[in-house]
This record gives sequence, structure tokens and C-alpha cells, in this order.
Amino acid sequence: MGDKAELSLIRAQPRILRRLGRETNPGDLVFRALAGFFAATVIGIVLLMVAQMSRASTASLHAFGWGFILSQEWDPVREVFGALPFIYGTVVSSLLAIAIAVPVSLGVALFLTELAPVWLRSPLSSVVELLAAVPSVVYGLWGIFGLAPFLREHVEPVLAGVFGFLPLFQGPHQGYGMLTGGVILSIMILPTIASVSREVLYAVPNWYREGALALGATQWEALRDVILPFARSGLIGAVILGLGRALGETMAVTMVIGNSPEIKASLFAPSYTMASVIANEFAEATSDLHLASLAEIGLLLFVVTLLLNVVARLLVWRVARPARHAR
Repeated sequence: MGDKAELSLIRAQPRILRRLGRETNPGDLVFRALAGFFAATVIGIVLLMVAQMSRASTASLHAFGWGFILSQEWDPVREVFGALPFIYGTVVSSLLAIAIAVPVSLGVALFLTELAPVWLRSPLSSVVELLAAVPSVVYGLWGIFGLAPFLREHVEPVLAGVFGFLPLFQGPHQGYGMLTGGVILSIMILPTIASVSREVLYAVPNWYREGALALGATQWEALRDVILPFARSGLIGAVILGLGRALGETMAVTMVIGNSPEIKASLFAPSYTMASVIANEFAEATSDLHLASLAEIGLLLFVVTLLLNVVARLLVWRVARPARHAR
């Protein structure tokens, strides 16, 4: 009887393990469970961050409600807080950075994938990616000692002289303001957009290029009418990834944007971003409401950046899937 019971247990073991997972080997089952646990910790960390920031901003949510997002007043002395100037500064500086960086980044990606000689592609790609390795504080110091004086003395007077009839280019030339912050951000997000765009263009099947050229299209026509439309979703994803990086950048922007919680139309005027106000005031905040308001700004920034990155990943996946099937 003992032998029959042992034989039945041995025969039943694979069925039990199959119910627990795809593996019939206990070691594989344990390994898959551990790997799944480690993957789940990433999601858990994100949820814990959201929960913690939501709890920390409870006082601000109760005190101001939706008015916190729409109010322009930020007065720690009277404990009146509004996030609109910081939202405005974050959005405008990021959009300005995108407007400057996207043409340059796409030009770099197109040159590396379609036009550059083979011997030049690898060294140039390394130089572009090297920009991403430069610390943020180094960009900020360069902005203080190099970029801001150059813009104040040479660029802002020209822009004011040519486009001075527009509110965007009116006001005193200080060097520290929205324009300088946008230029710094554009340089910092350039390698992100260029690298992702390059990978997206590499994913376009070669027979698309060969077919267009075989039908008599020029290289420019093949790029414009075949390659870029095929890679459109992925390129949009690259831009959104760069925008997410720009939204969350802190140190470099804090050092050159002027840090003034006011909404002004001029790009020459100083401004403030959500990341900058958290970095500048969190250590000096004394009241609970002040800390809660800063936490709510962080929560808003976290949610926006997270959503942008999710959308970007989905767009890149969408354009890469047909390319994989075409190979």
C-alpha cells in the first residue's frame, strides 16, 4: 500500500505543479515566482509613491481644493498657496524646449540612420548620447556663466528688434528667464529624443526604402512619403519622452529661470517651475500647510510625467510591432 500511495503522489505531482504555473520543475516554479515578485515591486513602489504624496498633501487638498490649481497667489507668510504660476512655468518652458529640440533631434536621427557614412554613425551617436551623461548642475553652471550672458547681450536684443511687436519678446533683457530655461532644457532632452527617434527609424523595414527608390523616388521623397509616415507614432513617442524629461528637470532650470512665481507673457521675464519650487522651498518650509502644498505640487508633477511616459511607451510599441512582423 505504501508503494502504491507513493506512486500515485509522483504521478499527481506534475498535475499539481501545472496548476501552479507552466513549469513542472519546482526550481523553475520558484524562480518564476521570485522574478514575478521583483517585477511587481516596481509597480508597488509607484503606488506607494502616489499614496505617500497623496497623504502628505491632504491638508492642502482640504484647504484649497481645485482652487489650488487655478490660484496665482503663492504667499508662505499668509499661508495662501496656488500652483498656477508653477504649472504655467513648467508647461511653457517644456513646450519651448520641445520646439527647439525636436527639429534638431529629428535631423540628427535622420542623418544617423539614412544619410551618414557608416564610419561616422557610431562616433556621432556616442557624442550625442554623451550629452545625456552630463550632470544637470553642470548644465546649470554653464547656463549661468555662459548661456545667460550670451542670450542677454546677443540674442534677446535681436529677438526684441525683429519680433518686439509680440508680447513674447517684450520687456528688459535680463538673461535669466523663460527663454534661458527653455534653451537649457532643449539641450538636455536632445539626446533622449534623438536616440529614441534613431531606434524607431532603424525599425522601419529596409524593403520600404528599397521599394520607394525602385519606383523612382528620390531619397528625400522616400524619407518624406514612406519612412517618416511609417515611423510617425514612434517619433511622437520620442517627443513625448523628451517632454516628460523636460517637465521633471530641476537643478539646471532652477539655476537659470529666475524663480519668480508670476505669470508673464514675455519669454525674457523670470518664471518658476513645479520642480524648482519644491527644490527651493521644501527645506525651508515650516508650516504643515506649506509642506502639504509642496507635496501636492509634487503629486501633480508625478502624475503628469507618469502619464506622458506611459503614452510614449505605447506609441513606441505600436510602431515597433509591425516592423518586427515585417522582418
